[in-house]
Parts: sequence; C-alpha cells; structure tokens
Amino acid sequence: MKIIKKDGNKVNQIAPTGEFIYTYAYTDDEESLCHLEMRSFFGIETLSKILKSSINIIPSRSPFIKERIEVLFEGDELSDILKQVEVIKMESTFKVLFVKINDLDTTEKINYQQKREIEREIGLIIEGEADVHHPDITFGLVPYEGRWYFGKYMKSEAIWLRHLKKPREYSTALSTRVARAVANIAVPNPHGIKAIDPCCGIGTVLVEALSMGIDIVGRDINPLVVLGSRENIAHFGLTGEVDLGPIAEVTTNYDATIIDMPYNLYTHATPEDQLSILKNARPFTKKLVLVTIDNIDHMLEEAGFTITDRCIAKKGVFSREIVVCQ
Repeated sequence: MKIIKKDGNKVNQIAPTGEFIYTYAYTDDEESLCHLEMRSFFGIETLSKILKSSINIIPSRSPFIKERIEVLFEGDELSDILKQVEVIKMESTFKVLFVKINDLDTTEKINYQQKREIEREIGLIIEGEADVHHPDITFGLVPYEGRWYFGKYMKSEAIWLRHLKKPREYSTALSTRVARAVANIAVPNPHGIKAIDPCCGIGTVLVEALSMGIDIVGRDINPLVVLGSRENIAHFGLTGEVDLGPIAEVTTNYDATIIDMPYNLYTHATPEDQLSILKNARPFTKKLVLVTIDNIDHMLEEAGFTITDRCIAKKGVFSREIVVCQ
C-alpha cells in the first residue's frame, strides 16, 4: 500500500526512516518475563512501556507488544509533524491515531479531547480520503523522549489466544503467553536459526514457535505426550516434527534449545535426570533457554553452560525461572 509524496509534478513513495516505536502492555507478574523478551529482541529494556529501536519486530510475535509505529517523520515539536505531513497524498483510505502510551511529563499530558483534535488536524492536512472506521491504513502519532514521531501504525493481534484450547492439555503446561515469550527469547530472529524442544511435553512451546515461523522440532520420551503434541500442532493447521526418544539420542546440532524441565506426574525428572538432560544438551546446542521451578544454576555450570540472562515468570504464588545460557 503506497504512501506517496507530493513533490511538484513528481510522485515518489515515502520511505520509512528505519526506526520503530513500540508500546507495551503487561501485568506486574509479567514484568520480569516481558523485560527479558525485550532484551532478547532489542538488547535493551524500558520501564516506561514505550521503546524506540531500529529492529523490526512484527507486534503480534510478542504477547506484550501492544502496537508499533514505523516512523515516517519526526520532529522536536508537534508543529514539525504538521508541516511534514503536508507532502502526503493517499491513494487509499486512512485514519490518524494518537497512541495512548507516551512518556510526556504529567504536567504536559494531553487529554482525550486534545488527542482527538490533533488527530483531526493531521487528517485534514493529509490529502486523501479519511475513514475512521475501516481505513486501508492507519497512521500513528506519539511523543517520546522529547520528540514527536509519526508513521505507519500496526496493532498487535493476540494470536496466542487462539491456542488456549488444545485437544490435549496438561494442567502444569506453560501458558500460551509464557510459551510464546520463551520462544521469542530463544529465537528473537528466526532467519536461518534451527531450534529444538527436546522435552516438549504436550507441545505448548512448539505451537507458539511454529505459529511464528520458527524452524523448530520437538522430542519427548513419553509416547502419549508425543502423540498429544502432534495432535495439538495439527489442530492449529501447523506442520512440525515431533520425535519419540530421549535427549541422549539427539545427533543434530541446533542454534537454540528450549527445555521446560520435566516435573509433572507424566514425565517427572529427578535431580539426576535433570543433570543428565542438561549434559546431553550441551554438545548439540549453542544457546539454551531453560524453564525450571527450582534454581539449578549449579547443574547448568556442571553441564558446561554459562548463564547470560534470566527472569522470573509468575502466576499468582507460583513462579518459574527462565534462564538463558550459552
């Protein structure tokens, strides 16, 4: 969809600046996990729930990203934006949205009515047909760190919600939100990356990873859960390989490995089993993302891994550790 620039008799497509503004939404329990995902995607984190980066992430990949603006124009003042949007000529319908989350000081906050007025003002300047209900393209406007940004707006779609109801489920399985974040932490950029979940259980992580186009395979020692994992993957129209067998039989090398350490009644692992899993994973993986209900740093060290990052994923009084290793 073209956003073209009026330049005398010339018509040129407006090029993005290469910068993106992301806004976030998460609960207090999710903050630690969200920040680890942020660091994995962007190398930085923010407490303000708004972030600027040159890294392009589709918002729907993250369970925490709310929306994204692909920046076309920026300026020190709102008036700079008003001047710059004069060059836009739309060949399709559009609307302008003032993004709710911004980092303006309390004394400078813009109220609801002012935001609507600014949206209308910009909409009147842009040449084209406005449609506030069903636009072909939405533009976003947001103040951030003392500057104003305007660009193409994309709202996140909660794809993981579609995966809540699976044909096969465990009460102790990761939630789809946590599973999706874990997959992103393990594989923030899927291009050319091969991943494995060698203790995949019912396939919650596999479903989220496969739905994002991550090249991942699964494996488990329990034939019942392997069948359940395959059924869950197929239920959502996804295609993925899930093999039956112990982690010790993995012979292929992988860029990333996700291990949700078995602890439930179906595939309980003793401390000796846990250490064996980690030692067997070390030879075939460059990166490990471990999910555990117990602190097993000493096992990771003994298995030859170096911890590079971590977080706590909470759900009420229950919590899991997410540990990133190289």
